Amino acid sequence: MSALVLAGTFGMPNAQAAPHPWAPPPVNSCGETGFDPLLRAPDPNAPPAPPIQIPETIEIPVVWPELTPVPLPDPPQNDTRVDQPPLPADPCHNPCPDVRDSVHPEEPSTGTDPDPHPGAAPQQKPDSGSGSAGSSGSGSSEPIKLPRVVIKPEIEPIPIPVPGGRGPEPQPAPPPVVNPVEPGPVAAPVAARSVAEVGVVRQVTGPGSENRTDMRWSVDGTDLGFVYESRPGEVAVVFGDTFGEGWGPGGVGTVDEDWRSNVLGFSTDRDLADGMTIDTMVQDSPCHAAEVLGSRKIKNWETTTIPTSGFALGDRQYLSYMSVNRWSRIPGLWWTNHGGLAWSDDGGRTWTKDQHAKWENLFGLGRFQVAAMVPHDDYVYLFGTPNGRIGVAGLARVAKADVRNKSAYQYWVNGSWASAAENAATPLFLGVASELSVRYDAASGQWQMTYLDSMRGAIVLRTAKEPQGVWSDPVPLVFTADYPKAYGGFIHPWSTGTDLYFLLSAWDSYNVYLMHARLNEPR
Repeated sequence: MSALVLAGTFGMPNAQAAPHPWAPPPVNSCGETGFDPLLRAPDPNAPPAPPIQIPETIEIPVVWPELTPVPLPDPPQNDTRVDQPPLPADPCHNPCPDVRDSVHPEEPSTGTDPDPHPGAAPQQKPDSGSGSAGSSGSGSSEPIKLPRVVIKPEIEPIPIPVPGGRGPEPQPAPPPVVNPVEPGPVAAPVAARSVAEVGVVRQVTGPGSENRTDMRWSVDGTDLGFVYESRPGEVAVVFGDTFGEGWGPGGVGTVDEDWRSNVLGFSTDRDLADGMTIDTMVQDSPCHAAEVLGSRKIKNWETTTIPTSGFALGDRQYLSYMSVNRWSRIPGLWWTNHGGLAWSDDGGRTWTKDQHAKWENLFGLGRFQVAAMVPHDDYVYLFGTPNGRIGVAGLARVAKADVRNKSAYQYWVNGSWASAAENAATPLFLGVASELSVRYDAASGQWQMTYLDSMRGAIVLRTAKEPQGVWSDPVPLVFTADYPKAYGGFIHPWSTGTDLYFLLSAWDSYNVYLMHARLNEPR
């Protein structure tokens, strides 16, 4: 993904799901307690909740404009990297006792949290209102203590560009390419697969995960987790806004809780039935995952940079990303500066943002701000949506050799592939879509697409014979009524036509889970 009340973020589910039976939270092999993203009944043996107390103070937020200098050009990316030594033979051994001593995760928050967006930027967590109040029960002689109302300034940066230091070296612009209009007919629709069963395999990140990402790489809270094949036998897994020591459940952390806009790990685990093992992560210091794509971290300029998909062409790896200007107070909305492309020639350790392969978001109307890019045969296909969660999906393609040349992209418009037609791209299907994940299943010869349908309140699956469709009707995989505040749903590339593994994010625990859906053959 990570502007961050459930129905508002994910649409209005058809009905509120009944909680599943209570179960104790999961525990990893080291005895550390993790999180369960499934909606469950409360512990029947738990003591009753304390009575609601009137807070001593009520804070009224007031926007407070503040001029914020922004040195330009952007500073060079911090590419400090260290190699990861072999992890301890005992998986419960702390690999860096001088960095992290121990972790004591709290229970996930059950209160009302700000609404999640993919890769949400840090914000100040609300106070719990711990002050005591006099009893107002029948017969009480104590007077009711009214809360004190105070004004709380909320800084609203007004960015002012100022001269800065030396930026990255300019990159030569690629030559313009004008491709002729080519036919792009749709294929006959394929029968939709039904879902036989779906559930959590295992927590992938955070305290209590089998990967122990908090202790090994200072990844306590994170989201997204899209996966692509980085080289034969290995996949990269990329996460959004990430927080380390000091973070606690309840959504994104704060600026001072080791915030990184994104982190990247690698896995060679092909047996996903018992979870997904992360072997290593790109690190800038021992036991600390590095931010691989830098961001300015200035609201109203560039709040964060969130990768949205990845792929490899030969030895070069690519990430699509969105440069987030700001998160909205309106649930499910955010504004981007542009969608872009970055590449790595050293196995994913360091990355370079392409200065020319950008899809600008003029007047907030850009159609390809949140992208999923998939190489297949001679082309790389670009599936895109606007910023936010209420846009439609469009499609483009480009010859693999020209993937960094934006002018070479052809957009699918009314059954044809046309150049320079970005905002004219025909919607692939009716309905809104966000956070697309797409793969081609060679065994079945079909494309699979998952995304969050915010109007339905579900992460859904569609299939098609060709990338331009016709796409099948959406099949719900998980409902946000069952998995509160869930988003993401990124397909693991080593899935099959009948065994679909995908990574789901849950807002309250702000971590990532491997899910498995067993699909029936179409009738």
